[in-house]
Amino acid sequence: MPHTPHTVSDVMTQPVAAVDHEARFKKIVETLEQWKVSALPVLSGERRVIGVVSEADLLPKEGFREADPDRLERLRRSDDVRRAEAVTAGELMTSPAVTVRADATLAQAARTMARASVKRLPVVDGNGLLLGIVSRADLLKVFLRSDDDLAQEVREVIGKLFTAPAKDLDVAVTDGVVTLRGRLHDRSLIPVVARLVRGIEGVVDVDFDVNGAVPLQAGTSL
Repeated sequence: MPHTPHTVSDVMTQPVAAVDHEARFKKIVETLEQWKVSALPVLSGERRVIGVVSEADLLPKEGFREADPDRLERLRRSDDVRRAEAVTAGELMTSPAVTVRADATLAQAARTMARASVKRLPVVDGNGLLLGIVSRADLLKVFLRSDDDLAQEVREVIGKLFTAPAKDLDVAVTDGVVTLRGRLHDRSLIPVVARLVRGIEGVVDVDFDVNGAVPLQAGTSL
């Protein structure tokens, strides 16, 4: 049967490093170093995610070490000045945090990352409590599916869309690229087939060689 789409809970990292909103500057740096990460969720007392503190939030402390910004500089770089003077995670963090629900699809998580221009997202439950973290690398794991696995799902998806016409199509998958060869009774359906196949997790691209002079090539027919 068709592959069930993954959700964020399937690929997220657990346990996840985080800091309390009252954590001091040095504790934040130590936690980043200990976990080898570049950002940490910031939690309230109930473990609700209220922000994210990153290396970029900490750097102004060093950047202004030998500087005494004048009034104009303070106005122009107010956020950096504020962070240079901050000492707790609550003062340093970017808030509100951009998060994703554990039951969100990987496509939804990817769109959220792209819109927010972030590399990772804290994963939360319905109450905003921290469950894990998902990164760009986690979302790319779907592309590790084998070509045979993808080919089987493509056949099943097309088989449900077409009955008799599907028997004239051959499916081949190489490095995640799906190639459909043979005959399709209605060429106007090619965009529909392409959209369905591209919607399968792990598919890189779709190529068509249908209704042409090239006969069906070796492979497993539907």
